[in-house]
Amino acid sequence: MKVMVRNTLKGMEVYVPKKDLEEIVVESEKDDLWGGWAKLSNGWMLEMPSFDSPPKLPITVDARRLADAE
Repeated sequence: MKVMVRNTLKGMEVYVPKKDLEEIVVESEKDDLWGGWAKLSNGWMLEMPSFDSPPKLPITVDARRLADAE
C-alpha cells in the first residue's frame, strides 16, 4: 500500500491515504526506519522499503502491512 512518511515534532509519522490514518512510528527494526519493519501507534506493523541513503522527507513509498496488535 502507498504510505506517506514525514517527520513531525512527535516523531516519524505515517499517513495511509486510503484509510485516512495518521499514526506515529513507535518502534522500528532499524534506527533509520528503512529496510525493516516499523510498528505504528495503532499496532499495525509495516515492512518498509530499503534505500541506499535516507530519503528526503516527506516521501510516499510502498509499504506492506504485516500484522495487527493483539
